[in-house]
Amino acid sequence: VQLQASGGGLVQPGGFLTLSCAASGRIVRVDRMGWFRQAPGKQRELVATIRASGITNYVDSTKGRFTISRDNAKNTIWLQMNSLKPEDTAVYFCNADILTNLFGDTRNWWGQGTLVTVSS
Repeated sequence: VQLQASGGGLVQPGGFLTLSCAASGRIVRVDRMGWFRQAPGKQRELVATIRASGITNYVDSTKGRFTISRDNAKNTIWLQMNSLKPEDTAVYFCNADILTNLFGDTRNWWGQGTLVTVSS
């Protein structure tokens, strides 16, 4: 199983970016998917998650600015980030709970990070 994330880059304060993450491999079912981020010198923190049902959860600092969405058929999620602030600068990681065996349990998977830099 692989989680391929993309879309990071440099953006000015107030700007926008969209991150995407696609899960691939021997997948039976993808349950919760989401984004975490880690700023320099800080712990990794939850940004937003979305369940297969479409139920979403956001960290307070991103509510109203970030939107997470999902295409279950493509096992893909997006994170639309608007009104970006310098404090949003971080490496963003895709994360997913994936079932790879009908007789097994879901496992948690991490993708490689993608750097988002918000600076003028």
